[in-house]
Amino acid sequence: MLKTALQPKWIGTLALALVLATVFVVLSAWQFSESSSEPPPTQEITENPVPLTEVHAPMQPMTVAQADQIVELSGEFLADTQVIIDERLQDGTSGYWVVAAFRPEDAPDENIIPVVRGWVSDPADAEELPSGEALEVQGRLLPPEAPGPGQRGMSADGTQIFPTLSPAELINVWDEPGYSGFVVAFETLDASGAEVGATSSSAMEPVQVDPQPETSDINWLNLFYGVEWTVFAGFAFYLWWRLVKDAHEKQLEEERLDREWQEQWRAEQLALRQQTQAKD
Repeated sequence: MLKTALQPKWIGTLALALVLATVFVVLSAWQFSESSSEPPPTQEITENPVPLTEVHAPMQPMTVAQADQIVELSGEFLADTQVIIDERLQDGTSGYWVVAAFRPEDAPDENIIPVVRGWVSDPADAEELPSGEALEVQGRLLPPEAPGPGQRGMSADGTQIFPTLSPAELINVWDEPGYSGFVVAFETLDASGAEVGATSSSAMEPVQVDPQPETSDINWLNLFYGVEWTVFAGFAFYLWWRLVKDAHEKQLEEERLDREWQEQWRAEQLALRQQTQAKD
């Protein structure tokens, strides 16, 4: 069989099988890499506050590694930008998020980012925006929500109400360039260090958002495809071996038939010679 496998025809076929197997292995590796989603960063990283500008850039999609990070911002709230986000649960009670545009002093091109100031059970309980350019905000950076299909409206005091917190929608309303995500403020301090945001003793309660659990989801369909491509790579070599084996067996069969034909021909020639000699 080795002699058959070393024929130029089958060496070329083996090279083709190697190319196909390589392609299948590459596809298998890609499917395996796609089968496991990128895990969120550990809490040792996310719970260590860092400046917003070191984590996320304006008008850029937010990655898993950036989401959940506690960030610090220094700057000011923009006047007349406060809005209400509907249907937000707080300790099992449905209410509203109070959101406003915040301009970090070190943000490139004066970009703004939506900041969740707190939660209220009634839009009328939303506190006025603190004034001043020396506010310090610390909170959790979160990915954007998609614009919701719900109806937009107005509260009794004329504040706009939205069904979801979509930075893309809000920056169009505010007519300001901004970040793709938003920040849930844990504390908002003025220049003197006094809390000017939501507190447990005020009508506007602070919103607490915990980090994502440190897990990695597995996509079983991609995992199955990865195993499937590996099987295909092995099948390429099996198919080559099977073709060589069939060719070798065919050659052996042809050689056997040639031998039988030659033996039969010699026997017939010998019988014919004997008959000729008997007649003579």
